[in-house]
Amino acid sequence: MKILIFYALYGGGHLNAAKSIYEELSKKDKDLDIELIDCMKYVNKTIEKVTTAAYREMAKKMPWAWGRIYSDSQKGPLAHISSRSNKILAIKLLKLLREKKPDLIISTHPFGSQMCSYLKRKGKITSKIATIMTDFAPHDQWLVENENTNYFFVAHDKMKEYLISKDIPEEKIFVTGIPISNKFLEKYNRKEIFEKINLDDNKKTILFFGGGEFGLGKNRTVEIFESFMKSNEPIQVIAISGKNEKMKASFEELMNEYKKQETTRILGFTNHVPELMAISDLVVTKPGGLTTSESLASHIPMLVINPIPGQEEENAEFLEEQGIAVWIKKMDNPYFIIENLLSNEEKLGQMKQNTFKLAKPNSTKDICNILVP
Repeated sequence: MKILIFYALYGGGHLNAAKSIYEELSKKDKDLDIELIDCMKYVNKTIEKVTTAAYREMAKKMPWAWGRIYSDSQKGPLAHISSRSNKILAIKLLKLLREKKPDLIISTHPFGSQMCSYLKRKGKITSKIATIMTDFAPHDQWLVENENTNYFFVAHDKMKEYLISKDIPEEKIFVTGIPISNKFLEKYNRKEIFEKINLDDNKKTILFFGGGEFGLGKNRTVEIFESFMKSNEPIQVIAISGKNEKMKASFEELMNEYKKQETTRILGFTNHVPELMAISDLVVTKPGGLTTSESLASHIPMLVINPIPGQEEENAEFLEEQGIAVWIKKMDNPYFIIENLLSNEEKLGQMKQNTFKLAKPNSTKDICNILVP
C-alpha cells in the first residue's frame, strides 16, 4: 500500500502532526510504503518560499492583517482566489501523484486536501483522501472540494457538528483529536526529572513557552514572565525560549534581577517537552493546535498568551469556554491574573479535571487504525 502524507510549513503544527502519523504508520506490521512531502514546496518552491515568509512576517509584525486574511478566506473573494490558485497548482502536483500512484493521501494542511480533492473530482486520481484538521476551531478552507474527501479527522465533537451542518456525511467524520507524538503516552518518573533539573518535586511547577515560533509579542511575553518572577506564591518556573536568543537573555536578566536562580530554569531548544509537561502544574503558551493537544494529553491547565488573530484566537476562546485555559488578553494586567490563578487551588484543580473531557492522548494511533485497519 502506497501512502503519501502532505503538509505545508505555515506554522510548525502541520509538519509535526504529519511526522506523528508517519512514525505511527511506519510501526505497523504491514506492507506500507510511506512518504512525507511538503506539497507546497513540491508544486512551486518560489511560491512556497514567498508565502511561508509572508506568513511569518505578517504573524510577527502585523498579526491583525493575518487575522483579516484568515477571516476573509472563509468566504468572499479571497476564498475563491485561494481555491482557484490551488486548482492551478494542483496540475503540478498531478505529476507527482502519477509517478507515486498512492492508494491513500493524508493531508495535515488544507491546501493539500484542496489540490488532491480537485484532481479526484476531475477524474485524474482515484486515491482515498484523508484530511486531518490541526486546530480546535473549524475553517471552511479545510472543506473545499469536501465531496471528494473520504475522511475528516477533527479535535472535538463541536467541530464534528459544524462539519455536519456543512452537509458533510457523519460517516466521514472522526473525532480523534490532533495527532501528537507517542512520547506523551509514556509514564515518566517525576522524582528523577526534578533531580535532573535540580528543582523541588513538591513545589508548583510552571512550564513557560516563551520562544514562540516567530518570536511573537516579545515585550508582552517578557512582561508576563516578569509577573511569575515577582509572584509571591511558592512556585518554580521552567522557561523554554526555543531558538530565540534575545528572549533567553531577557528571561535570564529578570531571573537575576528578582534573585530567582534557585527556582527558575531557562532552557533553549529542547526535545524533552513530554517529560517537562509530565511534571508541570500549569503551562503558559500560545494556543496552537499541537501544543494545546499536548497540554491536554498531559492534563495540564493552560495560561494562554499572544494568540495570532484567526485560528489561535478561536482556539483560545474555545479553551476558555471549556474551562481549561485562562487567556491573558492585550489590556489585562498579567500579574493580577497570574496571582489570582496561582492562589486558587480549587480553580486549578477544576481546570485540570476539565482537560480529561477533551484530551485525546491516543489520537495518532486512532487515526492510523481507522486509515489502515
